[in-house]
Amino acid sequence: MFKSLINLLDWIYKKKCYFCKSSKEAIRMCSACYDTLDYLPVRVNRIIDGKKVYCAGVYSKNLQKLIRGLKYHNQKDLAFYLAKFMAEYFQKITDKKDFEVVPVPIYPKREKKRKYNHMNLVAEEFCRLTSNELNKDLIRRIKDTKPQYKLKRAERMLNLSNAFKVNKENYKGKAVLLIDDICTTGSTFEEMINELTRNGITDIICLAATTPFEN
Repeated sequence: MFKSLINLLDWIYKKKCYFCKSSKEAIRMCSACYDTLDYLPVRVNRIIDGKKVYCAGVYSKNLQKLIRGLKYHNQKDLAFYLAKFMAEYFQKITDKKDFEVVPVPIYPKREKKRKYNHMNLVAEEFCRLTSNELNKDLIRRIKDTKPQYKLKRAERMLNLSNAFKVNKENYKGKAVLLIDDICTTGSTFEEMINELTRNGITDIICLAATTPFEN
């Protein structure tokens, strides 16, 4: 009787794919939907102050829905799939497993309102998949910046000026991998690179899940 009840509850509350609503695999992103995510060619997307920036895919279709669901709609389970997408791309760049992975931080008041930083969740999964070390405490955001998507490049740089502060006592001496969801102009990475460099940390590489621009 009890086992039958458990099976019934499992069936009723079976997870559906967030994208196609299929419950066949009982996961938040089914294999078919994950396979629709398109990678960009494996190459450097841009150079910022001598540091390489890679972007794994283009911000469109299911990849866009994946990021928006995770970031704005409390779909925390989707962090694994974004991390997997980034990890599969990153492993084509290097097999080095000695990075400290630093997710882009958000301002504490905003994180408290949202109740989580989605990139922290992605970074945790990314480190499990790639055997690198998570470091959420190396750099923090000390300025409550405006949303970047409506700003031009010069406005973005002004908006992000002095937005980050490095806690050098938390640096573990490894190469730093900065990760973010979207890289548009690269201004967020640039400001973080500048702050790290000012603190003598120069072995840096950047990885974004997506870019709006295919190049």
